[in-house]
Amino acid sequence: MTKLPDDRTEVVFKDYKPPYTEGQALAEANRCLYCFDAPCIKVCPTSIDIPTFIRRIAEENTMGAAKTIFEANILGMSCARVCPVEVLCVGDCVYTDMGVPPIEIGKLQRYATDQAFAQGARFFEAGEDTGKSVALIGGGPASLAAAHELRRLGHGVTIFERHDYLGGLNVDGVAPYKMKSDRALEEAHWVLGIGGIDIRRGQEVPADVSWEAIDEEFDAVFLGVGLGPDRYMKDLPGAASEGIHGAVDFIAKFKLGTVSLDGVSHAVVVGGGNTALDAVRELRGLGVENVTMLYRGTESVMSGYAHEWDAAKRQGVLASWSSQPEAFLTDEDGNLSGLRCHKLGPDKKALEGTEFEVGAQLVLLAIGQSKLSDMLGELDGVELEWGRVVTDEHGATGKPKYFAGGDCANGGKEVVNAADEGKRAALAIHRTITEDLKHA
Repeated sequence: MTKLPDDRTEVVFKDYKPPYTEGQALAEANRCLYCFDAPCIKVCPTSIDIPTFIRRIAEENTMGAAKTIFEANILGMSCARVCPVEVLCVGDCVYTDMGVPPIEIGKLQRYATDQAFAQGARFFEAGEDTGKSVALIGGGPASLAAAHELRRLGHGVTIFERHDYLGGLNVDGVAPYKMKSDRALEEAHWVLGIGGIDIRRGQEVPADVSWEAIDEEFDAVFLGVGLGPDRYMKDLPGAASEGIHGAVDFIAKFKLGTVSLDGVSHAVVVGGGNTALDAVRELRGLGVENVTMLYRGTESVMSGYAHEWDAAKRQGVLASWSSQPEAFLTDEDGNLSGLRCHKLGPDKKALEGTEFEVGAQLVLLAIGQSKLSDMLGELDGVELEWGRVVTDEHGATGKPKYFAGGDCANGGKEVVNAADEGKRAALAIHRTITEDLKHA
């Protein structure tokens, strides 16, 4: 696995949600009511048996708790850190309707899975060889979940990854106050520990390996390619100025290496989704004194999570709602100095006389990522809609034996969604190629 530099910029961040001690975990686990027909299970995309794993912690059977988690979600360690539990399991805890603090399910899951990692525990083995092989395009969370499940079922697995590391956004995109890159790499290595997973790093499909070659070598294909690169506002005056970056690209740079923010006292993040919220919190954590989120909608309609915005406000982040950039400004030396903007009405049209300027030596654009048509457009039967791969509930595309999951299919949901979609697609692939074996 890739060795990351020890001095990468992300290491300055501390855990936003510190881990439990053993005593804290036992006390919290014993608060659980172990509900029958528990609502927390229903809202978990991977349907972890949450009351059971919590009961096992209370019984001091931590490895049993971890196995319960990993049986449902092999990426349970990272999901314990990065899941928006406030709107999933914790948000649906029955205690919330009783005026009692809900069970800290994410922290308990982290406690159990961290203990399993620390003890080197492995719970699963590869199945008996079926003679069938599957190509997984992209090495992010969806592909890792699919690969592990396919190996348990005995199929050959090959992951094609253009980077020299596996893990996708878990490695280069997750906010470092939730999880750092080395921990995500450790998880990817742990998943590979089931054995028999071939990794072809530095190979991009179809640039380095054609779809025809993939079809010829493998019995099925899983597309776990994530989303495309950051979108830019290339048509605006001053868009070529230094100091303007895609937010996803900028986050990856400081997670995997170092960035300098010398001379940056004012920064603007354009966008109102969860990437924008990560970016503004990260900039504040890196010491930028004035950080503004500039969003074309209102606070009530922003796609980013409310609890993340509340945290950003507590860190001193400001917002400019219903605002649209119209030009990037530079000083007499040609350096980025800010943005000229206007306010938008309810119809999203510019309001006359509302022009204003925002100072900035750094602008991050979190306005979405480009479509995948350049990569997948030549695949007959793989349909794209709004930039996403169209699949059925099992992850199947319109092209026989081609499946997809994760961000490329769901448009950019959570790691837990990718884990669920990867596993579900693996099971569907298994049914498809096993049926071939029956008729061989």
